[in-house]
Amino acid sequence: MDFYSGLRKLHQGLISREMTPADLVNFSLEQIKAVDMQVQAFVTVTEEQARVKAEQVRENGAEGILAGIPFALKDNMCTQGVETTCASRSLQGYKPPYSATVVERLERDHGILIGKLNMDEFAMGSSTENSSLCKTHNPWDFERVPGGSSGGPAAAVAAGMVPYALGSDTGGSIRQPAAFCGVVGLKPTYGLVSRYGLVAFASSLDQIGPITNSVEDAAIVLQSIAGPDRRDSTSVQRDVPNYIEGLTGDICGLKIGVAMEYFSPSIDQKVRAAVDSAILQLERLGAEMIKVSLPHTSYALSAYYLLAPAEASSNLARYDGVRYGYRAQDAENLLDMYRQTRSEGFGAEVKRRILIGTYALSSGYYDAYYKRAQQVRTLIAKDFDEAFAKVDVLLSPTTPTTAFRFGEKTEDPLMMYMNDICTIPVNLAGLPAISVPCGLADGLPVGLQLIGRMFDETTLLRTAHAYEQAAGFAPMRPALGVHA
Repeated sequence: MDFYSGLRKLHQGLISREMTPADLVNFSLEQIKAVDMQVQAFVTVTEEQARVKAEQVRENGAEGILAGIPFALKDNMCTQGVETTCASRSLQGYKPPYSATVVERLERDHGILIGKLNMDEFAMGSSTENSSLCKTHNPWDFERVPGGSSGGPAAAVAAGMVPYALGSDTGGSIRQPAAFCGVVGLKPTYGLVSRYGLVAFASSLDQIGPITNSVEDAAIVLQSIAGPDRRDSTSVQRDVPNYIEGLTGDICGLKIGVAMEYFSPSIDQKVRAAVDSAILQLERLGAEMIKVSLPHTSYALSAYYLLAPAEASSNLARYDGVRYGYRAQDAENLLDMYRQTRSEGFGAEVKRRILIGTYALSSGYYDAYYKRAQQVRTLIAKDFDEAFAKVDVLLSPTTPTTAFRFGEKTEDPLMMYMNDICTIPVNLAGLPAISVPCGLADGLPVGLQLIGRMFDETTLLRTAHAYEQAAGFAPMRPALGVHA
């Protein structure tokens, strides 16, 4: 038994009674005990709850494709009665009185929550080094980062501890760690998956999505969690197509745009070579490759690092030590309690972004910074609209490099921010995108990013699945840290 074989095979094993939900839960727990001491992906393991749920699924005879299969969550999704920390001291000990919509939907389909996963604090980071809880290691090389901010979910799936996990993506936080860890990461269209119960970082950018070992598994999980939710005002009221049936493998005649601005000299040459090989593979499958330009791409990073911190500044104002979470002791008065609580509760990167965002929103600077960044965001969205008038899907590297070593970029925040240069424009435009493995560079995974039209996950998944099946890289199995 292993979790790399895919959700469909696990489901067939349960239906044929070759295994039980308890067997899968036990296997997941055994893998966590065997591997997670080195990887450190989990911050909470819900062992007792999972065993009870497994017995309930067996007794009820639930037969949905996710029924009886364990999963894990990035620790910024609320879970009723289970600690939700966002990897921050400010939320340690917080047990929500409700579960996020995505959690309810997976549990409705009789999935079994096995635990919560590490992340950059409040999802602010690209390496999971900003967690206040622990430092997650890349299963391909324990000296390297797993990416971020969904580093825990990507590492847990890559290490075979769970067959799938949910992450959140604000500027690449699903796709970048998926690329670094050699797994599949899907960022859905903004509004397709409910954000209710997701602890907010930047509300106009955040989106929940699956991290899996294959494109088919991503489609299966998306089928469960997608759809409107009256509790989320940004949730879009539209029918959810059958993503699984759309995986036909046929992309003959499909027009794929190669976004030239994403192939800058800053892209590592071995990463570029792997993506170039993927382009040739897609051509052999009958796709037509067309060079396209997204001229405002160079402004995306600057716009994002004004908009996201501005929204974070607003969203994180609620962590004041009054209603829940961490509260500083021995404060002299109310204002001193606010100051001490936030100073002690937030880490350095979170403080940096709150300061940037507060400044951008302050009187006299709003028009110069925040408003102008919103205007740039509109131009970036128009670039994508014009490109999709010519092509069906866009293609680029997911990341400019493979996974970097711990500490390599922590002293230079701008260098760290540059790591999201290929993923951030997608969030600004609200589009769906997926990262799929496209080979190795010096023994480390490389990710291929495919970008789709708004709410056209069907074409996006079909293209990614066709490439994955032809290329044969997924599932990728790391040697758990033996890479030199």
